[in-house]
Amino acid sequence: MASKTATFEIAGRPIGPDYPPYIIAEISANHQGKLEKALDLLEAAAATGADAIKIQTYTANTITIPHEGDDFRIKGGLWDGYLLYDLYKEAETPYEWHAALFAKARQLGITLFSTPFDETAVDLLAGLDAPAYKIASFEVIDLPLIAYAAKHGKPIIISTGMADLGEIQEAVETARSNGAGGVALLHCTSAYPAPIEEANVRTVAHLGAAFGAVSGLSDHAPGSAACVASIVLGGSIIEKHFTISRAEGGPDAAFSLEPHEFRRLVDDCRSAWSALGTVGYSLTQSEKGSTRFRRSIYAVKPIKAGQLLTNENVRSIRPGFGLPPKYLPEIIGRTAARDIAYGEPLTWSAIA
Repeated sequence: MASKTATFEIAGRPIGPDYPPYIIAEISANHQGKLEKALDLLEAAAATGADAIKIQTYTANTITIPHEGDDFRIKGGLWDGYLLYDLYKEAETPYEWHAALFAKARQLGITLFSTPFDETAVDLLAGLDAPAYKIASFEVIDLPLIAYAAKHGKPIIISTGMADLGEIQEAVETARSNGAGGVALLHCTSAYPAPIEEANVRTVAHLGAAFGAVSGLSDHAPGSAACVASIVLGGSIIEKHFTISRAEGGPDAAFSLEPHEFRRLVDDCRSAWSALGTVGYSLTQSEKGSTRFRRSIYAVKPIKAGQLLTNENVRSIRPGFGLPPKYLPEIIGRTAARDIAYGEPLTWSAIA
């Protein structure tokens, strides 16, 4: 788990193991090329109770080139047959939308930041005073990009999918040495969608411990089970794709949650964090009223003074106002020091 010193803030919100999980709704390409749809997504995501919304900042030309060679064609999976350029052209969030999106987020009172994919994207986001930068798992090896973003002094959140420990170490060192205002590492399985059995959320805690960083999960698996599990294992950040309706389609719709599902994710993750509490064996406040219903030793028949105490006239039952049940073997075979009424809790003063 991350140390307390790894804690940082995004837009004044502290993030780390001592704070409720920071939950990010990723709208990515689910705007389907329409600014109005993107604005609607911001509004719907804010209504789920998420802490932040994330977009992606690139153009098809900044992320790849228009080329029909075999290297540039996707084979298999959700986007089978697409040329990279065509997919990113369809999925891009145009630079000219960004000012309107940031203004809408301010109006909604929710934090908005983005994943830049090159220096022009970082410059655009810096001009809009983005409070953090996200590095995508495919860019974790782009150390010059990480360095350029880190120099703005804002927190850097890095997805680690496909990266080995050495590559993660290089990315973390690059971010820190270039002035990042905090580093978070998100474990993810970079498949779309990702099989739940390959979520491997135990990695979340290891990331935090290995790098002294805040850790979390960028989740592409179905549902929200992996997200909740990662919180229980010490994660502090959840990132999950969001859409208004999967039925409407879009490049990322198949592995995105709809509003009611995302709201449940938010509630479940925060409840899971609240449930962690602290290690302790003293009574909680809510338990104190329940102690009266523990078992104790009672007279279950009237007993005369001098009468033998037996398993027929004394028993361990509820409630808990008599002697603890552990004394029952010691009591059986002794005699009553006085008359004991039916239903009376036994005390040592009543036993000869």
